[in-house]
Amino acid sequence: MSNQEFPIWEVFIRSKNGLEHRHVGSLHATDATMAMENARDVYTRREEGVSIWVVESKNITASNPENQGELFEPAKDKAYRHPTFYELPIELKHM
Repeated sequence: MSNQEFPIWEVFIRSKNGLEHRHVGSLHATDATMAMENARDVYTRREEGVSIWVVESKNITASNPENQGELFEPAKDKAYRHPTFYELPIELKHM
């Protein structure tokens, strides 16, 4: 089986000073264990990560950019969802 026949996995890494996982790239692997090991070897060589997620690409559902109007327009009339008018205490970090 060639590398091209292996499933594609998307890799997400959470950095030491971050709160969220960020997409860092893709790789080919036969299964989740191999994807995790390859992701560790390729994307965390400098010990910058504290957590890795690998997701087989076929399991990701994405919105279609052509449908962005119908998908995102309804949120414009919900100003209460945007906390721009709240004053946050200084003790709150990472907001």
